[in-house]
Amino acid sequence: MTSMPSWRDTSYGSMIRGALWLEQEVGVGGIFTKTDLRTAFPEVAQIDRRLRDLRDHGWQIATNREDPTLRQEEQRYVQRGAEVWVPGQAKAKPKAALTAAQRSKVLHDDGFLCRSCGIAPGEQYEDGTSAQLDIARRAVVLADGKPEIQLIAECNRCRVGGRNRVDDVGALLRRLEALGPAEKRIFTGWLEAGERKLSGLEKLWGTYRALPADSRRVIRQAVRADGRSEA
Repeated sequence: MTSMPSWRDTSYGSMIRGALWLEQEVGVGGIFTKTDLRTAFPEVAQIDRRLRDLRDHGWQIATNREDPTLRQEEQRYVQRGAEVWVPGQAKAKPKAALTAAQRSKVLHDDGFLCRSCGIAPGEQYEDGTSAQLDIARRAVVLADGKPEIQLIAECNRCRVGGRNRVDDVGALLRRLEALGPAEKRIFTGWLEAGERKLSGLEKLWGTYRALPADSRRVIRQAVRADGRSEA
């Protein structure tokens, strides 16, 4: 196994040195700023752009757009991609860019909503920031067991959080086959409507679940007292 070279070795290009710096100085999960970058690479113009190039090789670097816990000037090193310092790895072809027609079709097919959390572009998260929709590449295992990459609309937060997600179509089909007739009718209704319509009982549970602990305790006591009176 070849040892990892030092990020200070100037015989390597700036993108490779940036990758090594992330590994050796920041570490997965670590936070850094543009100031940190420029201090480490004072002789490299646009070192932040060279670091962004790593995303084409599978490296994950989050900004405050994807990770709301970060301040505007901060970035987080999320996951290592290809070992670009190994000969041949840095020349890996980046993913083909999507055409405008492809983007429009995916957004239309997915109802212009994030398929993971349901938020629409421009809607606000709980922290007040606005959602942005993007097109993600999702790894899918087809019913015949073959892997495939499919396109899906996701908000910027879910896209980052779900990068390692793999959907198994065959497993879902097997779970559907195991449903009873009544459950299948309910699920078919959700499919036809394009949404899950909650029953009155489910809405009541959702309201209860969102209450503070003291208020939930009051509801539980009332239900138990009612149950005892009926008995």
